[in-house]
Amino acid sequence: MNDYEYKSEIRDGMRIDWDMPITMDDGLVLRADVFRPVAEGRYPALASYGPYGKGLAFQEGYKTAWDIMARDYPDAVSGSTNQYQSWEVVDPEKWVPDGYVCVRVDSRGAGRSPGYLDHNNARENRDLYNCIEWAAAQPWCSGKVGLNGISYYASSQWRAAALQPPHLAAICVWEGWVDYYRDSVRHGGIACTFRKNWQEMQVKTVQHGRGERGPKSRVTGELVCGPETLPEEELARNRGDMWAGVLEHPLVDDYYRERTADLSKISVPLLSAANWGGQGLHPRGNFEGFMRAASKQKWLEVHGGSHWAPFYTDYGVKLQKRFFDYFLKGVDNGWDKQPRIQLQVRSPGEKFVERHESEWPLARTRWTQFHLDPQGMRLATTPPASAQTLAYDMMGEGVTFSTPPLEKETEITGPSALKLFISSSTSDADIFAVLRVYDPEGKEVLFQGALDPKTPVGQGWLRASQRKLDPRLSLPYRPYHTHDEKQPLKPGEIYELDIEVWPTCIVVPAGYRVALTLRGKDYEHDGAAATLSNMKNPMRGCGPFVHDDPTDRPPEVFGGKVTLHVGPQHPAHILLPVIPPRG
Repeated sequence: MNDYEYKSEIRDGMRIDWDMPITMDDGLVLRADVFRPVAEGRYPALASYGPYGKGLAFQEGYKTAWDIMARDYPDAVSGSTNQYQSWEVVDPEKWVPDGYVCVRVDSRGAGRSPGYLDHNNARENRDLYNCIEWAAAQPWCSGKVGLNGISYYASSQWRAAALQPPHLAAICVWEGWVDYYRDSVRHGGIACTFRKNWQEMQVKTVQHGRGERGPKSRVTGELVCGPETLPEEELARNRGDMWAGVLEHPLVDDYYRERTADLSKISVPLLSAANWGGQGLHPRGNFEGFMRAASKQKWLEVHGGSHWAPFYTDYGVKLQKRFFDYFLKGVDNGWDKQPRIQLQVRSPGEKFVERHESEWPLARTRWTQFHLDPQGMRLATTPPASAQTLAYDMMGEGVTFSTPPLEKETEITGPSALKLFISSSTSDADIFAVLRVYDPEGKEVLFQGALDPKTPVGQGWLRASQRKLDPRLSLPYRPYHTHDEKQPLKPGEIYELDIEVWPTCIVVPAGYRVALTLRGKDYEHDGAAATLSNMKNPMRGCGPFVHDDPTDRPPEVFGGKVTLHVGPQHPAHILLPVIPPRG
């Protein structure tokens, strides 16, 4: 049953249409809440489409995240009654008064929209295309539609934009992955268990048909998951199993290609906003999307802090409005002169300084090789003169190489690339590379991550059997792996590996050290932080982005020994993006 009526009312200075029906090209009816100015007129629309239940209050569905945001970023929740706040989408009370219509669509199979729940696939991409064109055709719309939102509501924008909806005028991709395989579920080929827990805790809980077993809207009193209450068995039949999909597809194939945007087909103006601390899910996509989208008008912004809060702060909203005012309203606000890159440059202690640049990676980067030298466990600017080896247990704490205390302040901003020569005692090896900073007392400097409050500077991953590079897309500072075949290792034989370390930013003070840890399991620091209410894992440094599934990582293969080989024949090193001060 999806034939219930939509309702329209005026409240809090907005006309709100609850449960507006939007008919898809296959006849299925999705439901949307539309927040618009009371005054008659034609306004640009900001649309979002996702699975979190449009009627579920941010404060109820994601209480710990809300409480942290309200405590640490008071401006994120000021200037609004916060009655219409929903996870990772715009607050209409901050947009409607400025002449925007906010359209929130429950994605197929989620919230109050029926259908088969299958995330990020071609059907969802076409649905969002249809929603964009539906909004543009409404009497209250100017014909210009923008997409805005975080995470799920961001990553979907890349795929929808690649379909080139005629009325899509601009997209703001705030912390949204592009490549389902490389950015999201298989880092370097290694399965990340985040999706398994995400579907269990954040999506099944608001699947359409949970009805009376699901939450109620605090505003309308309606059931967030629709009027029907279906048996659990039927709900299970109505959704795809994301984790099964990950395990059943270890290599890049059509399953992943369907869920990954073709960036060469994106031509719409875009603002890509990344988080330095988002290692494990989003930032790679924001950088790749900015660099490789065909759009002529594109901008990159990079910030720190939590995954959700900066989007809602005065800083975030002002940036988004300047972008959309220019492209959706035609306001001459100087956005056309906005530098292409806006960085919040990070220093220890969560200090950030805004700086504008004109390209990514920065043209003035001094790409610097730091060589792995087991003699003294050093990261040295000169390679070791003699051949050496160093072995470690894959499931142990690994090995750490470090620079001497830096003689002067050194900024590292951009992607890094690690070259190793390894042999394994088994037919494979998973490499976890961790970029770290230590203060003069030898204590690791940790940073606020997007989800985890204490993260290292940077991370990279690679399954050695998937070391094959794509020569077309690989760059000296960003190796790109095909992940289209497995090349098992012969125990004891030496193999060359190129490992991508995701982009990061840190100004390292004089007297501090930069370090690289190599290990065969996820990074962890001492003392886990509290678990977020919508996450399963305690926060130990990688947030929920861990790689511990025994099906994907059987101990007999990934519990052996790795031997590093260095020396004149095996120039193992990490290439770091050292940024000189502007002259």
